Amino acid sequence: MSTAMMLPELADDAMVDSPVLPGQRTALRSVPAFGQSDDGGLDDPLRLGRAMRLRLRAAVQALLADPSIAGLKDAPKLAAVVLYAKSRAPQGEKNDLQTSIWGSELGRWMGVKESTVHHKVLPVLRGSGALRTRVVTDAKGHPTGLDCLVMPLWNAHHGGGAGHPLALTKAELATLLRLLEALFGHGWTPENKEPTPPGLLAGRRGKGAATDRLGLLLMVLNTRASGWLQLCGGSVKVKEGRGAATLARLLGCSPSGARKVLARLTEAGVVARQHKATATRMRGRGRVMLLPVARAYGRTVAPVEAVSGSGAVFSQRPVGACGDHAPAGAGGALGTPGIGGSEQAGKAGDQERPDGAELHADHASVVTPVVPPQPSCGFSGEGRGTEGRRPERACVREDQAADGGTAAAESASPVAEDGPLRGEKPEESPVEGREGQRAAGAVAGGRPKAVGCEKPQQQRRVDLPADLGLRVALGPVAGLWERLSGWQQGQVEAAAQEELTRLAGMLERPEMAPRLLADRFTDRLEETGGEALVERPFPWLMRRGLVQRQACSDRRCDDGIRLDTGAECENCGNVVHIRRARRAKIAAEVDRELPGLSEGERRRVLEERLREQAVLEAEDFVRRREQARAEQARRDAARAAAQERAEHERQAAAAADAVRQALPCEDCGLQRSAGLCEACGFRRRTEAAILEAGLIAATWSADLDDPGAVAAVAAHVRASLEADIERAQREFLELMEPGALDADPVLAASALAFTALQAVEQALPEYRSSVLGRLGRTEEAEAEARRAYKTEQNRRWYKHNPHGADAVAAATKAADAARERTAQYLLAARLEQLRERAAARTETAVPEPWTDRLPELAARPLDGDTAGAVIA
Repeated sequence: MSTAMMLPELADDAMVDSPVLPGQRTALRSVPAFGQSDDGGLDDPLRLGRAMRLRLRAAVQALLADPSIAGLKDAPKLAAVVLYAKSRAPQGEKNDLQTSIWGSELGRWMGVKESTVHHKVLPVLRGSGALRTRVVTDAKGHPTGLDCLVMPLWNAHHGGGAGHPLALTKAELATLLRLLEALFGHGWTPENKEPTPPGLLAGRRGKGAATDRLGLLLMVLNTRASGWLQLCGGSVKVKEGRGAATLARLLGCSPSGARKVLARLTEAGVVARQHKATATRMRGRGRVMLLPVARAYGRTVAPVEAVSGSGAVFSQRPVGACGDHAPAGAGGALGTPGIGGSEQAGKAGDQERPDGAELHADHASVVTPVVPPQPSCGFSGEGRGTEGRRPERACVREDQAADGGTAAAESASPVAEDGPLRGEKPEESPVEGREGQRAAGAVAGGRPKAVGCEKPQQQRRVDLPADLGLRVALGPVAGLWERLSGWQQGQVEAAAQEELTRLAGMLERPEMAPRLLADRFTDRLEETGGEALVERPFPWLMRRGLVQRQACSDRRCDDGIRLDTGAECENCGNVVHIRRARRAKIAAEVDRELPGLSEGERRRVLEERLREQAVLEAEDFVRRREQARAEQARRDAARAAAQERAEHERQAAAAADAVRQALPCEDCGLQRSAGLCEACGFRRRTEAAILEAGLIAATWSADLDDPGAVAAVAAHVRASLEADIERAQREFLELMEPGALDADPVLAASALAFTALQAVEQALPEYRSSVLGRLGRTEEAEAEARRAYKTEQNRRWYKHNPHGADAVAAATKAADAARERTAQYLLAARLEQLRERAAARTETAVPEPWTDRLPELAARPLDGDTAGAVIA
């Protein structure tokens, strides 16, 4: 960028960094030659003015937040930033936004190899729609470069307008490119021009180089002229620290990864991390300084001054306090600003306070110490006793009026009428405050009393909110935003965020919601006549700018425009057509019923009937709205009744389950077993499996019509399975340690019953497989297999060679499948027959009398609860 481009921005930066209060004397100092000062020179690329830094930060954040770039890795993100900075700005009707570059040159910018650029950077950007490229060739067809078009930049100029964060001017793009060159440019020596030195991270190459360069750029854009990085608020992990948490939010990575990046940047010498000293000599809050930015503004890495000791009544003088509040040595004589000399550059405070706003200055050191009773609200004027006067050594200009007059306040007044240090607000505020709230109220004795001490007022912000969507949406009304108070800005921000959420819910592309809201603000301002004609910004924004005006019943309609398509609302056209048709119909009725009326009389009758029709429509609308409300109330009541019924059913089920859990076991009598304990459940399943195995074995080895033969087979199977159970239980007991099961008899019984169940379940598939094999050799199965074999051989594709290898293989496979299906059918049919006969015998059996069951029940051991009850 040329010198002429930089001078206006630097002039603004100087005014911001060195505020001069009215009536304040400034120290004379020599102006160094351009580019030769000790503070890095005015042409230092890192010496950005506040407005330029915020503009570049908004552009980079908008680029990285674009949907086509947001989810990519750091290398493609950095490539997009570099290509964006090297893009040409549109000039007049020429809208050429492309840039030409080589793959190897882009790799040097990013600190990676050329192969990485061609395999992991450019394809990713092209695939996400963030970049369009075209190979440039010479007359012989040899490639001479690569034309790149960053699509978010193109969309910003064609769809966002001049107010889009990405729509930078030529001077701003050149400033961003110079900043990238100073941070990580690889350096080059052009012919007949001054060489460009390598950037700070030019030697950082390989793995993680792109992440380090992108992190350094984002931290520089978030660093003020003081050199200290603006750290994020809230709670952070102690291990990573607040600096790593801030960098993690900037890069969109984890705090642990950001901590590694911060460590590498510290090792590279571009970042310094310090901790504030405290009076107790404990480690205080951590801070991160960007050394290149600090050197560009002439800062030095000095130890952070410690907090004042416990004996001090007031806090130390804030950095930047001027005038009669400057301590000795801060600038020479009384009235010399604290940052007047170049030797005080290291102690200068934040030079980017908006509009030259002063920090709250300390009071004179000779003020009477604060008495033990604590101030009520913590205002600077409290705690000086009961007289409420100013300190004796206060400068006489505190008695001047707020408008700069020279008339002194009356000495009899206990409090200054108008002064910058007393906390009073002027009579007329440039912005509207909350209704009913005033800065101070009069009490007995004339001493002002602060209102709202229990809730501090919200700090007023000059810049738009940090959220990108809100910045885009509120961009057209940035001038009105600056005129709002802190509380009003919070209300507008919350209302705008709610409106963005509502708009995103009705759009097919939710990311277009900020642009729609910005367009609405622009249209409303055009209706009003511009920001200058808005006398009360807060009501205008809340009641006119943010409000959607539906011209019809369609919720997507805003002043006759569809929000989702941007075209004219079709429903509004239908409404207009219906109204015109109704007017024409009523006019025809008037002409038919009352012919010969004059023009004025006809118009009067027509208007009366139109009004009657409008009244009828309004009544019908009210009736339908009441019906809708009644229907909604009925649905709400039904939903509440259903929820209440479901809750009652849940409670009843829970109560029934609690009662069931309290029931004793039906078989052994164990208390609180839900009707059946675990061991008895295993025994029942084991018994059912033994019976099933006996029936399966009887399907082929016994006469189904002879109950005795079936019972004999079942008894043989039971004996075999009981032997298997006994063997399995014996092996289980051998694996257990002696006495392990004696401590809990209930658990031991459950374990043994489960072992028996496993033994039977393992033997049951063997019985089924054996039975299926035997039933597959029966006459029925063989006959079915022969029929399937012949049917497969007679298919038309085997008729020419029914005894060939393919035909025989297919016929054999079909016969085996038919034999298996027949065996399964026979097994299922015979089992069904045996179960029906067993059920008939069970129904006709006489129940066993209690006299026969009592000895068996008496032989069972009692559990602890039952035994205690019997003894009692």
